[in-house]
Amino acid sequence: MKTKIEEQDGKIIATLEGELDTSAALEVEQTLQPLYNGNNGCDIIIECEKLNYIASSGLRIMLGILKGAKSTGGKVILRHVNDDIKNVFQLTGLINLFEFE
Repeated sequence: MKTKIEEQDGKIIATLEGELDTSAALEVEQTLQPLYNGNNGCDIIIECEKLNYIASSGLRIMLGILKGAKSTGGKVILRHVNDDIKNVFQLTGLINLFEFE
């Protein structure tokens, strides 16, 4: 699982690549920990074009980032989510909490 964070045009972009399963979750959570603080109202874009799988531990990470962003007036946008992962958000009832592009 590859994860990186960069700032671009006043937005924070986190890129996820691979499978966000239980074994990868701890490392991903540590990498994305700065996003849990909300980044002073900056919008956070999570680029999922190369994300192949997400487990419940990955959903928990996404919710932690969302909570931080909302606490400072920002939003979380999930970009280029494939249909399988979008279906996981749908089945868990989280689809309406996030914006999708």
